[in-house]
Amino acid sequence: MNNLANQFTEVTKENSNKTAIFWGGDEFSFDHAHSIAECLAKRLKVEFELQPGDRVALWLKNCPEFVFSLFGILLGEGVVVSINSFLTPDEVGYIVEDCGAKVIISEASMGKETSILVNNSPGLKVIEVESLNRMDSINYTLLEQSPEDLALIIYTSGTTGKPKGAMLSHQNLMSNVNAIIEAADITNEDRMAVLLPMFHSFTMTVGLLLPMTRGLSIVAIKSLNPPKNIITEIIQHRATVMPAIPQLYRAFVNVKLPSDLPLRVCFSGAAPLPVEVLNAFNKNVGIPLLEGYGLSETSPVACMNPLNGERKPGSVGLPIGDVQFQIRNDDGFVLPVGDPGEICIKGHNIMMGYWNNLEATEASIKDGWLLTGDIGHLDNDGYLYITDRKKDMLLVNGINVYPREVEEIIYQFKGVSEVAVVGINDPRKGDFVVACIVPDEGFKIDETLLKSFLKTKLAAYKLPRKIIIMEALPRNATGKILKTELRVVASGKVGC
Repeated sequence: MNNLANQFTEVTKENSNKTAIFWGGDEFSFDHAHSIAECLAKRLKVEFELQPGDRVALWLKNCPEFVFSLFGILLGEGVVVSINSFLTPDEVGYIVEDCGAKVIISEASMGKETSILVNNSPGLKVIEVESLNRMDSINYTLLEQSPEDLALIIYTSGTTGKPKGAMLSHQNLMSNVNAIIEAADITNEDRMAVLLPMFHSFTMTVGLLLPMTRGLSIVAIKSLNPPKNIITEIIQHRATVMPAIPQLYRAFVNVKLPSDLPLRVCFSGAAPLPVEVLNAFNKNVGIPLLEGYGLSETSPVACMNPLNGERKPGSVGLPIGDVQFQIRNDDGFVLPVGDPGEICIKGHNIMMGYWNNLEATEASIKDGWLLTGDIGHLDNDGYLYITDRKKDMLLVNGINVYPREVEEIIYQFKGVSEVAVVGINDPRKGDFVVACIVPDEGFKIDETLLKSFLKTKLAAYKLPRKIIIMEALPRNATGKILKTELRVVASGKVGC
């Protein structure tokens, strides 16, 4: 049976002595990684009586043991529940209870947090990664799990309520890995730079599952501060592929990069990539930067700009693998090319559903199509353009306003480092537009000049009626801007 655990086992057999993970000055071979994973799998089965399909939570900061534990759970025929390492014990407690996890794997430095968690979740067992041991020899026996079996549960950020657990099968994840490899011409000679949180779906699939099931080395960046450490480690360990978020690429265009940078392709995901940042990166860095799009519910990558084809600024590219897109209106009718509507996705990457939440599953998946809640349109060549989240769309005097459109124009004004546009409800006119702006360091935004500039670029109903200058935009652990907090700031309930 083809599943993630078997893929890892087969790759280890072929690459036993090859470095699987670079971590600062340490190197761990595939043999080392598999032996610890196998030892954990046996411990889960014997000591904790883990049965196939039982859930094991993974609550760790970035470290090699995250990877060992991930595959230890899979080798034990368990289901991985990847948990945001920045959450509080109360937040983690909800997830643990919702998924029914028997065991949580954490680390000694988080002992205070896990103690609180265990006190609130009777019966939950804890394994600290410091106690993980190696096997004396590797067992290459393959498991009988079906590709359709559940492998991973990723909980959504919960911006619209309690987090929901997106259920991803082995087939979901393997099909996504295969499609990414094909789209970016990835080979086992590549090395994957990993600096984003490992618990995130983008890193999980692209940064961890892909290399460990295809024989690539992971260059796990041990220290992100100062930022030059990232460049140093990428050069030292010769990383060639890097998935990251727009903030990092913005930083890259503002520093002089060494000529021996080994990266050959970069992916941008998890948040919109401003066109100005993409253009500056293309000009100053010159490495192909492929913006893509996806959700935890799509395993997660659904499309990306092609490495070897036309890359369109402002677009998130073409569908990968067998993925299909439709743009629909609120009544479910497919819209013509160019018309904005809800993005709907179909393919082998679509989740099995939400854990223990049939109502949310039925609302999100209809006839095999995932209703994303995102607004966008397709062009004549099939490239997708994201306009906004459906819930973030504004209605000004009965006319739709898409925050990202306004943000892209504001980015063109000199001195703007970051911007997020939100809407505040006006009882008379519906929503009105508010722009929250972070200036470049040492730069002062002249609001009068900015407003004059915007009047030449935007229709009157799209113009911000309020501009708020901020030191930084509030973000969650994965870099997404928290527009719910910005709405509170914009409404004047708290200071900025």
